[in-house]
Amino acid sequence: MAGGVWFVLSAPFLVLVFILTATPLFSKKLRNTPHGSMGWPFLGETLSFLRPHNSITIGSFLEDHCSRYGKIFKSHLFGCPTIVSCDQELNSFILQNEERLFQCSYPKPIHGVLGRLSMLVVVGDTHKRLRSLALNLVHTWKSKSDYLQDIEEHAISLMETWRGRDEIVFSHEARKFTFNVIVKQILSLKPDEPQTAMILEDFLTFMRGLVSFPLYIPGTPYAKAVKARSRISCNVKQIVEGRREVSKDNSTGDFLDILISNSSLCDEERVSLVLDLLLGGYETTSMLMAMAAYFLGHSPSALEQLKAEHLAIRSKKHEGENLNWEDYKQMEFTQNSI
Repeated sequence: MAGGVWFVLSAPFLVLVFILTATPLFSKKLRNTPHGSMGWPFLGETLSFLRPHNSITIGSFLEDHCSRYGKIFKSHLFGCPTIVSCDQELNSFILQNEERLFQCSYPKPIHGVLGRLSMLVVVGDTHKRLRSLALNLVHTWKSKSDYLQDIEEHAISLMETWRGRDEIVFSHEARKFTFNVIVKQILSLKPDEPQTAMILEDFLTFMRGLVSFPLYIPGTPYAKAVKARSRISCNVKQIVEGRREVSKDNSTGDFLDILISNSSLCDEERVSLVLDLLLGGYETTSMLMAMAAYFLGHSPSALEQLKAEHLAIRSKKHEGENLNWEDYKQMEFTQNSI
């Protein structure tokens, strides 16, 4: 890759944290690179890197390569020469020098899935502008009085479906919960609406192809993901057009309404922001919830302390009264353990 080399920063429990392209530290010939393997022609080591593994491990690919080459090694992933770093000191250096020595992005093949205006793809001033807008919009959205109430109601509704079940796969339930909360908060869609089911089906296809071998041939996960993103974009654009036809008095006041009211964004940027929120909230939040439940289940004393803190706060509330931000601020142990 001209002008740089891909960096993969890895940490325990997170297979892929960031992929960064360096500017201008490395020459085209990639001299003085660490030891490692470039794998097969064209394929590189992408298939081995993508091999599924338990969330509480770093996977066989990183374990094998770290034992053979050390915590920093070269490889060839997603069609690009790559340096993989599992070294905390180097990772901190790269993150601290983002936009100075390094630019945060994804390999070009993944751009086709994420879209050219995704915050995960754009760099420089465009990234700063979209990120600043997104943070301001999310802050406005979270300050709504019914934000926490909606989340609590979704959680209670989901747990009611667990009654009488012999087994619950918590990771699946966590994904279901996060998706339902996000589409309700962003698009005001309820879980039982046909449009929600359509978006979920396309979104799952999108997720399966997001980190897959980047081969655009009909039938491959990558090609299906590109088409699924296009369908999601069309769905969101239709919702945007429908909202514009509704008077302000009948607006839902959700995140999409806030997006539409921002005149500095084009429709393509609005769609990309919606997809970024779906992507970030669905996979990372649900995985962290599942991991929190896993580790708490293996630490009875921490679980009991957590329950005691929650019951103490709940005892001060009236029956049926929802939690508020002040209640969450009192959950000191919860915030330190989750």
